Amino acid sequence: MTSLGERNLTERDRGLTAALITLLDGDVPQPFGLRRFQQLPSFSHQDAGFHPGVPGERAFGEHVDQTNYSVVVGDQIVVKWLTPPAPMPHPAVDVLAHLVEAGFNQTAPPYAALTLREKSGEVLLALVTGYLPGARDGWEWCVDEAEAGRTAFAADLGRLAADLHLALATFPGAGPPAGPLRAAGRAERALREALDLTEGDDGRWLASRAGDLRRELAPLTAPITTPLIRIHGDLHVGQILRWRDGYAVIDFDGNPTVTEAEPYQPAARDLAQLTTSLEHVAQVAVKRRGTPPGQAADWARAARGLLLDAYRDRLAERDGRHLLDESLIRPFEIEQECRELIYAARHLPRWRYAPMGVLRTWYDDTEETP
Repeated sequence: MTSLGERNLTERDRGLTAALITLLDGDVPQPFGLRRFQQLPSFSHQDAGFHPGVPGERAFGEHVDQTNYSVVVGDQIVVKWLTPPAPMPHPAVDVLAHLVEAGFNQTAPPYAALTLREKSGEVLLALVTGYLPGARDGWEWCVDEAEAGRTAFAADLGRLAADLHLALATFPGAGPPAGPLRAAGRAERALREALDLTEGDDGRWLASRAGDLRRELAPLTAPITTPLIRIHGDLHVGQILRWRDGYAVIDFDGNPTVTEAEPYQPAARDLAQLTTSLEHVAQVAVKRRGTPPGQAADWARAARGLLLDAYRDRLAERDGRHLLDESLIRPFEIEQECRELIYAARHLPRWRYAPMGVLRTWYDDTEETP
């Protein structure tokens, strides 16, 4: 078991994950540790296929959870084995524990975190959460919405994001800025890197708009006065599942591509990443579904407006208006597109079409400025 997080599971590991689940209600022997969030569901073992009294298990499939390795147990529980194990403290463990305490339930139910004490310190081996029947992530269901021209879902996402931020705003350590944030410098570095890494016609076009982009980033040079909360850190439509009973936000591991990101930031940071992901969905619909570009751009604009309106309204309903500084949304959106270009250049070149498509949509009708 100690090696499971270091590699993908194989056929010889069949049954280990399910067997682990049956042991989690009891004491966990050293050097393992267990942090429990909620009571595990009970299992009916009648469908066990490989061992009497143990629930069946199956993999999610090759197309899901490429970074780690997830196993579905008894169609009730998901065990995500971290590959490789991650050092503790781990952001997901603390955030999930807090969300349970805060009463936020629009996520896959968190049950437990399995850790291992090594000579070098404690590491996180696995996260145990609930299985959501019929779940599809936003890179599937949201592209369907864009292709069909439907936008009503965006209000649900706005309320979901607001409820999440209201819960995270009570995380210990949240509050007014204690000193200057590195937001402006971080955004300028992202822009410079995107300019350096983006080649060809896209690179020349991007360079021609550098002045516009820098002006959009200017609000980040002013002192940030909005409260800093424990943000999700990687909030895009791919982290929002649509399942049998609604929507659920998942993956509180933080942004794996931004090592210097502070865990406490303005809520606008998350919100900007979520709105830009709608723009990316529109680009995916153009490229993969043949949606006309103008229609996709109109859809993204309408969906973004509905999401923001619902987000504001929910904050207002719950006395949370102070959490959002709207002047930060656009500069964080620009920074996010720069980070998408950096990610494409370093890891996934075929993705470049999406952020470039968004930026061209935003700026192609404006005069080029130095």
